[in-house]
Amino acid sequence: MTQSHPADAYPAESGPAEPGTAEPGTADMAWPPPPFRPPVPAVTDEHGVRRFDGVTYATTPGYRPRLLDVRVPAGPGPFPAVVWIHGGGWLDGDRRYPPPTVPAALLHGSVLDAGLALVSVDYRHSLEAPFPAQLHDVKAAIRYVRHFAGVLGIDPGRLAVWGESAGGHLAALAGLVGPGNADAEALEGAHGVGAGDTGVRAVVDWYGVSDLVALAGHPVPAQAAGPGFPDPYAALLGGTEAERPALARAASPVTYATGPKPPPFLLVHGTRDGLVPFGQSEALAGALADAGGEVRLRPVEGADHIFLGSPDVPAIVAESVAFLARHLEAAGA
Repeated sequence: MTQSHPADAYPAESGPAEPGTAEPGTADMAWPPPPFRPPVPAVTDEHGVRRFDGVTYATTPGYRPRLLDVRVPAGPGPFPAVVWIHGGGWLDGDRRYPPPTVPAALLHGSVLDAGLALVSVDYRHSLEAPFPAQLHDVKAAIRYVRHFAGVLGIDPGRLAVWGESAGGHLAALAGLVGPGNADAEALEGAHGVGAGDTGVRAVVDWYGVSDLVALAGHPVPAQAAGPGFPDPYAALLGGTEAERPALARAASPVTYATGPKPPPFLLVHGTRDGLVPFGQSEALAGALADAGGEVRLRPVEGADHIFLGSPDVPAIVAESVAFLARHLEAAGA
């Protein structure tokens, strides 16, 4: 049964809900600014890869514009696409940089070599706006890619999400939250394009949080928080779990794993993760299996957060890309 949550669980956000664009050369003159902008012209490299860098997929007064980058393989397309969501404890991070254990060339090259387009997205950090702003932004990015799929050379019917750490949490939510949830409107948001399908065909979640309520008893390790660095969970919620229990449940992917049949999931997690316990992925895997979903939990033996201590990072990337490619190709058959 899908759980519902009181409307006041979600902090109110203001911002344009109606989609709109402006002609090139006039957009900067528009006021108020349009809620999104058309894709920038593509640049093609020596390998035939087309790049759209720094595309504004959503704007909201008082916040920085949200940007995404697109890399499209050489060839006529349209191509299936993977939306990559960075980590950083919801407090930090950048669409351009994977974790230090995963070279960007490895991540990007593996996706493109598999015949998949890669969409890397930024989202508002938690001290800019608390949850569900981050999910609103991911959903807005998915709507944007579908809206401009023809320009980007992407197949709008074959999208997947892949994230690490905080991005893994958001990827899981993006895959599970949809029209079947009683509180879907509050979680979908209306930023950027404003309306449209945000469903995805598959999810890869690397060591993401799945149950914020359970994590209330697992303090953030001291070495992960420097002087003045806020607690990431309290920053995400705008308060502690005890102060905002409804929002903590709303921000937990396990809450939605009991709803309509979920997309296929690959969960990859270090068994010695000192920041996000391995049990978080175990809990989500169990909930997804109980809901009749296809799910694989891939332990990385002895690895800490961001797969520190594992010699198998290239193999983990290859396995993740193969999982996505398999499900995206099957979806297009």
